[in-house]
Amino acid sequence: MYLTDEQQAVLNGSKGETMAKVMKTLVMYGETFGADKLVPVTSDYNHLVTSFGLKMMKPVFDLMQQLIDAGAISSQKFSVDPRPLDKNVPANFLQKLIFNKFMYSTQESYEQQLKELGLMNEDAFTCACYLDQVGNKPKKGDILSWAESSAVVYANSVLGARCNRNSGIMDIMGSIAGCVPHFGLLTDEGRKATWIVKVECAKKPEAQLLGSAIGMKVMEDVPYITGIEKWLGTELSDETCAYLKDFGAATASNGAVGLYHIENLTPEAKELGTGLIAPDAKVYVIDDEELARVQREYPVMWKKPDGAPKLCFIGCPHMSMQQLKDWTVRVEEGLKAAGNKKVLVPTVFTTAPAVKKEFEKTEFAQRLKDTGVILSYICPLMYMNNPLCKSMNVITSSNKLRTYTTSRYYTEAQILEIITKGGQQK
Repeated sequence: MYLTDEQQAVLNGSKGETMAKVMKTLVMYGETFGADKLVPVTSDYNHLVTSFGLKMMKPVFDLMQQLIDAGAISSQKFSVDPRPLDKNVPANFLQKLIFNKFMYSTQESYEQQLKELGLMNEDAFTCACYLDQVGNKPKKGDILSWAESSAVVYANSVLGARCNRNSGIMDIMGSIAGCVPHFGLLTDEGRKATWIVKVECAKKPEAQLLGSAIGMKVMEDVPYITGIEKWLGTELSDETCAYLKDFGAATASNGAVGLYHIENLTPEAKELGTGLIAPDAKVYVIDDEELARVQREYPVMWKKPDGAPKLCFIGCPHMSMQQLKDWTVRVEEGLKAAGNKKVLVPTVFTTAPAVKKEFEKTEFAQRLKDTGVILSYICPLMYMNNPLCKSMNVITSSNKLRTYTTSRYYTEAQILEIITKGGQQK
């Protein structure tokens, strides 16, 4: 790997032992994946995946403290994934005991470390850091050192930035050093599509379901998707970006997609068109029956598959402002049609703290509260890590949450019917 004179000097200890270790870590990471050099990080902000003060992560806390003590602070401010705890989210006494005493007992001290390392602000805890209210939206062509798979795939695909699927800790290393290894999705060749996905559905496909099907098929490869622009249009409106947020999260979690192109819509596809497709690209055709098959084959992890749902999470990744408003109306209308005043299943909508604050200034906030829905900034996945929570019958419209936990996936229409009318979809 080629290093500049400055990078080599840091590796040799010009900025101290700790910075030398940071640089060595990045060099080893790059060499593992065949990187030819280190390139400067150019985004205004970074995003870290590790947000939770889990007791078993003591080595991470020790490492963070070494960085702080040595003055090896991030050259960028950063956002970080959502907090794992919110007292407003339903939990019984034993669940709360496990959360606070045995799982996330170091949350407060860890958040202090994040602040000392360069946290953007108190509200910068979200997996959807690119939402306008949060303020961490990179520009086309920016080189990033992000982790969090759903954020990386959004930045690459919708915004046209460049970032590999980095792991936790590697994200902060790149930010501190100000450079990352040049390989994979940072290269022109690595951003070419090796799959052509033809969407031939009769109706607009569910974002999370379509993303799941593509992710499980192409895995870590780059797909070029055609046929969906008839529903999404050719401009990145708020509605379309929300769809792509959820779609991308499913491709990244049900597979390992870090970048997708959508014909006539995403930045590079509009600029380069079919020139993005590799000569030997494979083809995958998706129709309504294929999506139905994918959903049918999801395993049901509940101990009692026919049991009633006990909790519902919507918002993994975090919901946008427009999604919150749209869902408020949908829940109101669903309850009115069913003759009910409040949701029949405890339901939690999750969003970024900054979005939550802005939403609470609108008339929709009280309207949502009147339906019985809880609005939270929590990470549903971290909630489900509690062994007493994973045994619950939890439903969700998130394919990411379904993949990583025991929660059960339903489409948005199915979820709406369950929480407003009661019962369970088969």
